[in-house]
Amino acid sequence: MRMASGTRTWRAATEAALYGPNGFYRRPEGPAGHFRTSVHASPLYAGAVAGLLRRVDAALGHPAELAFTDVGAGRGELLTGVLAAVPDELAGRLRPYAVERADRPAGLDRRITWLSDIPTGVEGLLFANEWLDNVPLDLAEADAEGTAREVRVQEDGEELLGEPVRGEDAAWLARWWPLDGAPPGSRAEIGRPRDAAWARAVGSLRAGLAVAVDYAHERGSRPPFGTLAGFREGREVRPVPDGSCDITAHVALDACAGPGSSLLTQRAALRALGVDGGRPPLSLASSDPAGYVRALAAAGEAAELTAPAGLGGFGWLVQPVGDACAGLLEAGRDPAAGPSAGEG
Repeated sequence: MRMASGTRTWRAATEAALYGPNGFYRRPEGPAGHFRTSVHASPLYAGAVAGLLRRVDAALGHPAELAFTDVGAGRGELLTGVLAAVPDELAGRLRPYAVERADRPAGLDRRITWLSDIPTGVEGLLFANEWLDNVPLDLAEADAEGTAREVRVQEDGEELLGEPVRGEDAAWLARWWPLDGAPPGSRAEIGRPRDAAWARAVGSLRAGLAVAVDYAHERGSRPPFGTLAGFREGREVRPVPDGSCDITAHVALDACAGPGSSLLTQRAALRALGVDGGRPPLSLASSDPAGYVRALAAAGEAAELTAPAGLGGFGWLVQPVGDACAGLLEAGRDPAAGPSAGEG
């Protein structure tokens, strides 16, 4: 790889390519036109998030106004599903916020407030599904001497090595993704902007629960060559920062995690919310054939959402704000159902 100056960092190039005036996320078809997330895979996902929202509501004592903030809302698909799944009593107190840098889509439920930035001072549930992986970051690569250098990029996707990584970025690498002495060509994605974005999101809550769901890795198993990728029309493509494709990289969720937070797989989180993919009993086929078919279809969707090698392998970073919402994703913990044995 050649040395270069005058090109852009990956962080600057990605910001323009995704969110600039002609950026990928400004396109009318939205993210769903190019890739399928858990939200699109099954309504069971929105139902599970609605169940978590009920737990937050109960833990906070059923406040007069409960916020549900969907960060990186796409075209409002998750919010639409959650609104359809919550009971009327909660829907009447719910304040749903969609946070997205694209324009509000036509026909969206009028109850949803569409914002370009996260609302502050609210209490409730903040949910960021596949948001942090699109927060732009810089890349570093070990050169022939094992020195971590910034990776710069041209609009056509050609990469060139820049200056050695210094300052706060170098400190982040040393703590979370060390490259010093690594074999030439080893790469790291400097997650410091994501740490800051997540801390700001959590800080928007006065009380409640913040959840980030994403492709993730932890310090002991960072991928040696990074995870930067492009996606277009359902296929992985070369990441070229010209607005023609999504540009994404997996998230170091352990670096983002704040005090009191926990890291789970999506499989564990959804199972704690009642989505387990278990097949219905065969006896139901004779007593209620139509019900059996529906239950079998739901089991198939649940199995896709919780498959360890697929969507179930996503990471969930769960961070309570205040004591009331600690432990809400422990198996069987549902304050809406009243105290369990030994509580209260």
